[in-house]
Amino acid sequence: MNNFDICTSFHIENGAFRGRLVRLNKVIDTILQKHQYPTPVSAVIAESAALAAILASSIKYEGLFTLQTESNGPVSMVAVDVKSDGTMRACAKFDEEHLNKSQSLRKMSGEIEPAPHLMGEGHLAFTVDQGPDTQLYQGIVDLQGKNLTECALRYFKQSEQIDTALQLFILPPQGESKSWSAGGIMIQKMPSKGGKEFLDEDAAKDAWNQAQIFLHSLTADEIFNADLSAEEILHRLYHDNNLVITKSLDYKFGCRCNREKLLKTLRSFNKEEIEHLAENGKISAECHFCGEKYVFDKGEILAQ
Repeated sequence: MNNFDICTSFHIENGAFRGRLVRLNKVIDTILQKHQYPTPVSAVIAESAALAAILASSIKYEGLFTLQTESNGPVSMVAVDVKSDGTMRACAKFDEEHLNKSQSLRKMSGEIEPAPHLMGEGHLAFTVDQGPDTQLYQGIVDLQGKNLTECALRYFKQSEQIDTALQLFILPPQGESKSWSAGGIMIQKMPSKGGKEFLDEDAAKDAWNQAQIFLHSLTADEIFNADLSAEEILHRLYHDNNLVITKSLDYKFGCRCNREKLLKTLRSFNKEEIEHLAENGKISAECHFCGEKYVFDKGEILAQ
């Protein structure tokens, strides 16, 4: 059984707290192989993908969830798309010279650092797009915190006002392996349903504190142990907390780019712009997410 590229949803304490456990491997490898980023940038992508998967799974939507950062650091942009069917893609923009200089100053050249160190000042945005006839939802928070976990928790505290505990993990290639893994676990306190979950506030507070302690007891060795299923991991953590596993979602790599979509975009340009872009009568375009290259004949674009 494949225990990775899956999000497992669960709740504990009779539904008072809900949670998500995400473990990614092949989908991360596929994304990173298409880009060949330096190790520090690959680590940012891997961790961002795990966070995006957790956040997307906590929302009921049919369409596209996007996590995107914009900032002034060496890694100036990260984008992760998660479709409601589990299809994922991701990319980053970075300045290699800026990256090398920044890491050299911290004596961290080529090493993995907390994502905010490489992103610098900027913001983290979550967007849900369910199609042209629906309202676009977006949440934004400043990139302030020691790591991505703190940035996300800051968003939940300020914008959603939902008590949340979160832990993210990344596992870079080990030895001769070129494989990356990423994962995370999150629990949230659900709105009270009339006080049925707990008899008093003290009991609720104690239960929430205990649930957080158990969440933070999860180790990288456990979450990246391919022999352990999500159910086994969660049972280790919450077997005394009325654990109920509700559903799971598989993840896979997929890109939404296609030739017809790009051709339509190019045909929206005027003739002068087309002439400027063309080289030897052809226009080339490359998808930032998957690296697919498309070549169009100038006459094909102008023939409309």
